[in-house]
Amino acid sequence: MSDSNGFVDKNLSNVAEDLAKNPVNSHQAQQLQQQTNDRRHQDALNHDKTTDLKHFKS
Repeated sequence: MSDSNGFVDKNLSNVAEDLAKNPVNSHQAQQLQQQTNDRRHQDALNHDKTTDLKHFKS
């Protein structure tokens, strides 16, 4: 689980940790899924570059 520089890939290690968790009931399973959804949503917000489109001439 390392990248080309020899460092551990943090995203891959987080996914592996998430997959290793076994929820004990449906509520905990829903909470784990919501954490995943929240991280994906925050990642999408962090990578939103819609303002860069203004630099192109149409």
